[in-house]
Amino acid sequence: MAERGGPALYTIPAHRAFADALAAGLIRRSGRDPLGLARGVVLVPNNRAKRTITEAFVRASGGGLLLPRLAAIGDPELDEAADPSLDPAEAVASVPPAIAPLARRMVFAAMVQEERARAGAPVGAAEAMRLAGELGRTLDQLLIEEISPARLGDIAMSDDLSTHWRRALALFEIVLDRWPETLARLGLVDLATRRTALLDRLAARWLAAPPSGFVCAAGISTTAPAVARLLRAISAIPQGMVVFAGLATDMDDAEWEALGPHAPDAITGRRTRPIESHPQFQLKLLLERMGMNRAEVATWRDGGGHDAGAARGRAIANALAPARFTAKWTGLDADARRLGKVACAELATPADEAQAIALALREALETPGRTAALVTPDRALARRVAAHCARWGLAVDDSAGRPLSILPSGTLLTTLAEAAAERFAPLALLALLKHPLVKFGEERLAWLDGVRALDKALRGPRPAPGLEGVRGYLAGGDARAQHLRRPAAVWWPAAHMMLAPIEAAMAIGRQPLGAMLAALREAAFRLCGEVMWQGPAGRAAADLLAGLEAECARTALAVDPADLAPLLRVLMDEVAVRPPQGGHPRIAIYGLIEARLQNADLMVLGGLNEGVWPGQPAPDPWLAPRIRAELGMPGLERRVGLAAHDFAGALGAPSVLLTRARRGARGPAVASRFWLRLRAMSGGVPRAQALEHWARLLDTPPLCKPAACPAPVPPASLRPTRIAVTDVDRLKADPYAFYARHILRLRPLDPVDADPSAAWRGTAVHAILERWMKEDGCAPGALRPRALAMFAEAQAHPMMRAFWQPRLMEAIDWIALRVATQLAEGRGVVAAECGGEIAIAGVTLKGTADRLDRLADGTLAIVDYKTGKAPSPSAVRAGFSLQLGLLGLIAERGGFAPVSGAVSAFEYWSLARDGDGFGKVASPVDPAGKGKKIITAEFTAIAAHHFADAAQQWLTGDAPFAAKLVPEYAPYAEYDQLMRRDEWYGRE
Repeated sequence: MAERGGPALYTIPAHRAFADALAAGLIRRSGRDPLGLARGVVLVPNNRAKRTITEAFVRASGGGLLLPRLAAIGDPELDEAADPSLDPAEAVASVPPAIAPLARRMVFAAMVQEERARAGAPVGAAEAMRLAGELGRTLDQLLIEEISPARLGDIAMSDDLSTHWRRALALFEIVLDRWPETLARLGLVDLATRRTALLDRLAARWLAAPPSGFVCAAGISTTAPAVARLLRAISAIPQGMVVFAGLATDMDDAEWEALGPHAPDAITGRRTRPIESHPQFQLKLLLERMGMNRAEVATWRDGGGHDAGAARGRAIANALAPARFTAKWTGLDADARRLGKVACAELATPADEAQAIALALREALETPGRTAALVTPDRALARRVAAHCARWGLAVDDSAGRPLSILPSGTLLTTLAEAAAERFAPLALLALLKHPLVKFGEERLAWLDGVRALDKALRGPRPAPGLEGVRGYLAGGDARAQHLRRPAAVWWPAAHMMLAPIEAAMAIGRQPLGAMLAALREAAFRLCGEVMWQGPAGRAAADLLAGLEAECARTALAVDPADLAPLLRVLMDEVAVRPPQGGHPRIAIYGLIEARLQNADLMVLGGLNEGVWPGQPAPDPWLAPRIRAELGMPGLERRVGLAAHDFAGALGAPSVLLTRARRGARGPAVASRFWLRLRAMSGGVPRAQALEHWARLLDTPPLCKPAACPAPVPPASLRPTRIAVTDVDRLKADPYAFYARHILRLRPLDPVDADPSAAWRGTAVHAILERWMKEDGCAPGALRPRALAMFAEAQAHPMMRAFWQPRLMEAIDWIALRVATQLAEGRGVVAAECGGEIAIAGVTLKGTADRLDRLADGTLAIVDYKTGKAPSPSAVRAGFSLQLGLLGLIAERGGFAPVSGAVSAFEYWSLARDGDGFGKVASPVDPAGKGKKIITAEFTAIAAHHFADAAQQWLTGDAPFAAKLVPEYAPYAEYDQLMRRDEWYGRE
């Protein structure tokens, strides 16, 4: 290259495809020398940029090409070290190796845990690991900016600094005081420190002995002083050049200077706050640290082929002008506002937005050779778009990857840790056993059969904790329960054997992390085998566990079992698993970092809502904003500036589609400031109305006709000929529910790990009272011990013990006292839980009386226990809640043999609150019909009449089983979805 009169500084405007323009220019500059490129070096910001520029050289070559050496300067924030080519062997003697990021984080977590415990504010291992990550980021920022941590001691603490920040700063200083000693003992340095030393050595070496080939620093915008010194050195050597991405050389000087950073005021000493959220601030700061002027930067001559017009670039610059300069928008002419082929789509929800984006990508493929890419920081949106594209057989790679925590290998580890920490509670246990990696392969189907049997067996309240609790639960229960649980009980030992070791390890409690990880790894292998560690996600999980176990030997980090899953989730959220190559060659999905330097014919910029793009700057938990400013550290708003620069770069494609959803996952969303600026400056971005319309239509059926009220008419041969007294109300009030239950034989399943329902509590009370009456002969002193024994059982639900036990015990005492009083008056209990049946109206009516008493006059009393309120007299008059009358009818007709006789008392013994206590006797009848009650002597006849009428309609007749016939007496909703109630109820 010819001699130059000044530094070689260039910029590729935002409206050009950076990587393609760079490759074209370097190929042109190498001339006809086939080794011209091969002798050169191209420095790029990170490893992802290496891949992007490599692909650009391949596209530009049109055939074989010897590429220049591509080297990344590394990024400590991404845990990326400098390229090995920048780290020669002779540097080892003068620059110690860097500590591994995970090793440093483990040491920091142990320090944070130890110091917080010493300060009287202990934290769990998961929170310590999170704080350690933030601590490492803050320390890296100090080291990158070459700010000595010792300067913290020179900052005067004002009274307005809150106690929280003072405490955090004190802990930060303690940890940083201990850290250099730890590094010295290990013979290591921080990654950022090592990178700074290597870049300085490289700059000095190139200045002393310039390379024989060209050196090009491309797309580097990092403002670290060491990087600035290296770029200055590159620009000064004979064949060196620095190429910026999207530096605004035509930006108004007043706007440029307003960005900052500003010199301190001569009088007050205060600095005007820089506009770090502007997309050009980072580049301006880099230029200043290089000691260069914007006027020295020339425009790169070559284009990239995927370029928008220069008018687009001017419009982008105007739209992103500093806030105090936006008044100029009103005076801009049409050319300065013109965005060209930029459209926007505003959808209702993120699901609709993903649908629209997928359609736009699919439409791009209709043009041969046309490329399209989605750029978004919203990884959930990216996953949705990839799933929508799959409906057309398009495999689209998300180059930003997916976090390990949501991939099968990651979820298996966290699910296993959670299940063990919860002592294998039903929900956690079933989630683990159903995991798709467990018994993957030929054994999977047989395994799932056993898991489904266990799922059915564990329906209802939680069994006793631990694997033995599950075993005891499956082996216990009455004869019916044992019949239902037998398949699960036969299968359970195999699962028990695989999970027993990790249960034993977790039972130790708080212990070193290494021992717990070893037990977790072994249990995962027992459950899944080698498939657990296969594929990109499996290898990432194996590497993470191996790294953690290796560092645990040097770090005393103590972990409670309950902290293991959150700790793993914190770490796995930061592990991005990228798919192997093999997606569609013309469609891509990028994150913001991956999209830098990229371009396509159509760029879709998705997720343009505040808090997404730009994201909400995460607060620094260690240093208060004022302290960061006094130290000269980057402000939290600088990340907004980087997002703005990414936005401007992505707008440089030939065609651009902007998308947002009006509502996010948590509520209404606010449009991104970038979206609003473009609309305000341009006077309105054209809407992609056809795309929005297609997105709505794609999954919308052409006609939605609500279902009518179901009223099936089964043949007589399918209609039941036996009915229980407890089902009569269901038959009359909601015939369809009766049909679903007794003809279709559909029974609702209890939830897994359910809270004790009213029905479950009623069953428990009936069991206690039955045993008391049959085994204890109604002895007054025996009832309370039986109730206490039930609550003392290991499988008794904690909610029952805490909330229901006090109420039940008071009601139990009331029952014992009342029965004793009645015995003294000549009323005796003759049967408990007595079943019987009679033939009536062509069917068999059956029922179970909770209690049959013989009164002093020889007649019978029917007693029914209620844990809630008794039915109202109005319901009885309407022909419902006739259970007592039907039981009396069975008794009078000799259905409860050997007990029989006339019935003169019908009583509900309610255990609900009554005034200041619990327990009340209520009756739906009265001898004289007082209180609008049915006359006692007529009750059984009235019940027989109503039952015969119902039986003749639905059991022996041909009446349809209509849904919700009498809704006020059909309160249960088990079959509402089956009958599609919401489609017709209220429409008729």
